[in-house]
Amino acid sequence: MGRKLLLEHENVPGIQGLEVYRAKGGYRSVEKALRTMSPEAVVEEVKKSGLRGRGGAGFPTGMKWSFLAKPPGVPRYLVVNADESEPGTFKDRYLMERIPHLLIEGMITSSFALGANLAFIYIRGEYFYVSRILERAIDEARAAGWLGRNILGTGYDLEIHVQVGAGAYICGEETALLESLEGKRGNPRIKPPFPAVKGLYECPTVVNNVETIAAVVPIVNDGGEEYAKIGVGRSTGTKLISAGGNIRRPGVYEIELGVSCDEFINSDQWCGGVDGRAFKAVVPGGSSVPIVPYELFLRTAAGEPRLMTYESLSDGGFATGTMLGSGGFYAYNDAQCIVRSTWNHTRFYRHESCGQCSPCREGTGWMEKVLHRIEHGEGRMEDIDLLWDIQRRIEGNTICPLGDAAAWPVASAIRHFRDEFEFHVRHPQKVKDPRHFEKEPFVRKPKPATV
Repeated sequence: MGRKLLLEHENVPGIQGLEVYRAKGGYRSVEKALRTMSPEAVVEEVKKSGLRGRGGAGFPTGMKWSFLAKPPGVPRYLVVNADESEPGTFKDRYLMERIPHLLIEGMITSSFALGANLAFIYIRGEYFYVSRILERAIDEARAAGWLGRNILGTGYDLEIHVQVGAGAYICGEETALLESLEGKRGNPRIKPPFPAVKGLYECPTVVNNVETIAAVVPIVNDGGEEYAKIGVGRSTGTKLISAGGNIRRPGVYEIELGVSCDEFINSDQWCGGVDGRAFKAVVPGGSSVPIVPYELFLRTAAGEPRLMTYESLSDGGFATGTMLGSGGFYAYNDAQCIVRSTWNHTRFYRHESCGQCSPCREGTGWMEKVLHRIEHGEGRMEDIDLLWDIQRRIEGNTICPLGDAAAWPVASAIRHFRDEFEFHVRHPQKVKDPRHFEKEPFVRKPKPATV
């Protein structure tokens, strides 16, 4: 059993409340930081830990904090990105539901380190009920003196506010989130300037996701060096994974980074293996990361065992690798249709495109139309190359990375499962039945990328 740093007390009755949370050692990091450490020392511990942002990009958190501008007399802000909208990703929701005070504690300690006296939780509209849980926790913390003026008599002041968004995927992008938080349409900003220099209300701002801020608690409690001992290489600490799809044990798991992919998907400790059929493919980090055939998920192209780390999963680039991303993990068995899955993802990205950039606004619509006709037995063989061309014109040509998020699922599906696309064109009558591969599994022929 691997160590749990965030979910250690997930099943303790009453852990949502302050009294039980305190009884389990809650808010120790706040006491330690505010009474015995300087803000700079807290930042240094986060740097030593090697913690990387858990929202998907994986940027080193301590380095991001060190970029925060500190002009005199100008307020700084911490904004927690709880706009968890990536299909397949629900680990932040789980953490906020089960242990809301862990996030509040992490925010107080992090805000102290950043010199912020006002912090926000921006949470997606569909998580409205979770916002109520957080607000209750904030009220409890304030009543107990963990928030407000002169916390623990140290002279440090902090208030936390919860802002519920309208449920737009684009607001998971940090600058679009800031625009929305300011009451404007959630369109991404052109960077630079980065939020660390000009963020919320044009003031220096750090935006981190829920899991990242929660991880600051064990880092401060035990020290950055202890945290860095967990994991492999530059993938340190633990990671929450929300696992779903055709596995026997779906759920949210906290893994030590470095566990093998084989163990994670097949061990009864985690996913428990496939649900009665053969594994076909895996998406390890949310719908925006490349899908890979099962054999490439287990081993790299060089035959090395693949690990659940940022580096190992991306080994081989997009030709044979993928990404850890947000930890939205799901597996496909041989009854699943990759074309249908790709079409569904593209429908999501077409619907959620903010429309600010032409390649994303127009390209996602065209990809959805072409995928629709292939999936429904109306495609032409040249449509496959047309799809490849469209996604290529989106990737890297938009203001924010969400254009890439729409392009990568299509590119990887064609790269690894082109023969399945061709099957749809050659057998239109068979694929008009939405359960076509459930009745007659498609046997893929492993081959190198052909596009």
